[in-house]
Amino acid sequence: MKNNLLTYSIIGAMLLGVVVGYFVHSTGQEAYITTYSSNIKLLATIFIRLVQMIIAPLVFSTLVVGIAKLGDVKAVSRLGGKSMIWFFTASLVSLLIGLAMVNYFEPGVGMNLSIGDETAVQEVTGKTQNFSLQNFVEHIVPKSVFEAMATNEILQLVVFSIFFGIALSSMGHHGQPLIKALDVIAHVVLKMVGYVMMTAPFGVFGAISAVIATRGLDILMTYAVYFGAFISGIALLWIALLFVGYLILGKRLWDLLQRLFGSMVIAFSTTSSEAVFPKLTKELQRFGCNERIVSFILPLGYSFNLDGSMMYMTFASIFIAQVYGIELDLATQLTMLLVLMLSSKGVAGVPRASLVVVAATCGMFGIPVEGIALILPIDHFCDMFRSATNVLGNGLATTAVSKWEGELGESTEMLPDLTG
Repeated sequence: MKNNLLTYSIIGAMLLGVVVGYFVHSTGQEAYITTYSSNIKLLATIFIRLVQMIIAPLVFSTLVVGIAKLGDVKAVSRLGGKSMIWFFTASLVSLLIGLAMVNYFEPGVGMNLSIGDETAVQEVTGKTQNFSLQNFVEHIVPKSVFEAMATNEILQLVVFSIFFGIALSSMGHHGQPLIKALDVIAHVVLKMVGYVMMTAPFGVFGAISAVIATRGLDILMTYAVYFGAFISGIALLWIALLFVGYLILGKRLWDLLQRLFGSMVIAFSTTSSEAVFPKLTKELQRFGCNERIVSFILPLGYSFNLDGSMMYMTFASIFIAQVYGIELDLATQLTMLLVLMLSSKGVAGVPRASLVVVAATCGMFGIPVEGIALILPIDHFCDMFRSATNVLGNGLATTAVSKWEGELGESTEMLPDLTG
C-alpha cells in the first residue's frame, strides 16, 4: 500500500507539474518564467542530491558483503562474464534499433530548424575535449576511493569494492566482524531509501514544472517528426526487451514490471536513472533477486547497460547528418555504431553523457558538432523516455543473471539478510 501510495503521489505530482508549468509558460513573461523555473527546479535538485547522498555507501556496503559471501574470484568472474554478455548484446540491439528508425523515418531530411542556445552547446561540446582512451581509463580505475565516493563514480566504486570484497573473503573468520558491520550499514542505508523517497513527489513536481514552464508543450509540435520517430524506436526497444524478459521470466515478468513501475516513473519525470538506484536495489531484492547479484550487477549496469541512451546515440547522430544533408553509406553508419558501442562506456558519470558521446562521434565523422543545438530543445523530453528505458533494461539484466545463476527466489516484502 505504501508503494502504491508513493507511485500515485508521484504520478499526481507529475500531472500537476505539467498543468502549473504550462500556466506559467502561457503568461509569456520571460523574466517571471525564468525566475519561476530556477526556483521551482530547486525541489528536483534537493531530491536528486538526497539520492546521490546514499548511493556511495549503498554500493560499497552491499557489494563488499556480496563479494565476501561469493567467496572466490571464479564466482565473481562468472557473474561478470554473464553480465557483460547481456550488456553488450543489449547495447548492440539498442544501437541497431536507433540506426534502423532514423534511416526509416529520416526525420532530419528537409527539416528547417534554427540554431540556438549556444551556451548549452558549448557546455556539451566542451566536455568532448577530454574524450579519449585516457578519459575512459580514468572513469574505470580510481586513484582514490574517497574521491570516487565524493563524486559518485559508480564504476570506480565497483572496482574498489571488488578488490576489497575479495580481500575480505580471503580472511576467513577474521573478516566476519567487518562483514556484519557492513551488513548493518547496508540495511541502515536501505532504510534511508524509504525516507528519501517520501520527497520524490516534490522533486518530480519541480522537475516537470520547470521544463514545461521554460519550453512549453509547443516544442513537441515543432519536433513532431523527430520526437515521433524517436518514440517509435523506444517502443520497438521495449518490445524487444520485454520479449526477452518473458522468455527468461515467464509470467513473473508482469510482477517485475509492477515493481519497476514506480522507479520508472521517477526516472521518467526527473530524467535521472541515477535518482532511482537505491529504490531499484530495494525493489529487485524484494522481487526475489539474490542480494549479492543485485549489488554486483546493478552498479555495472549503470555504466554499461543504458539501453535507452544507446538507442538515442545512433538516432541523434545520424539525424544531425540528415539535417546538414551529409550522406552516410551503410558501412560508415556501421562503423559509427561500433564507435558508439565502445566510446559510450568511457563517459560513465559525465553529466548529459548521451549528448557528449553524440558530439564526439559527430566530430569524428565530419558532421558539424554545432548540430547538437538542433536537438537540445527537445532533448529533455527524449531524456525522460531514455531514463525510464535505462531502468527497465537494468532491472531485466539483474533478474536475468539471477535466474541464470539459479538464485531467483520468490517475491517478498521483507529485506533480505545480506550475511545469510
